[in-house]
Amino acid sequence: MPKLKTNRGAAKRFSFSPSGRIKRSQAFKRHILTKKTSKLKRSLRSVAYVCKSDVSSVRAMMPYS
Repeated sequence: MPKLKTNRGAAKRFSFSPSGRIKRSQAFKRHILTKKTSKLKRSLRSVAYVCKSDVSSVRAMMPYS
C-alpha cells in the first residue's frame, strides 16, 4: 500500500492541539486594519478551531497528523 500524501496547503494552515482538536488562524487580520477596532483585532489573535462539520475533510488532507 503506498503512502498517502499530505496536502501541503492544509499542513501550513492547520495544526493540532494536544487534545486532538484542529487549530486554525482567524480571518480578517491581514490588511485594512486601520478601520478595525482594537477590540476586534485583539479578539482575532485568539486561537480558533475547525468546526466539527469540516473536521473530517481536514483530517483527510492530513493523514499522518
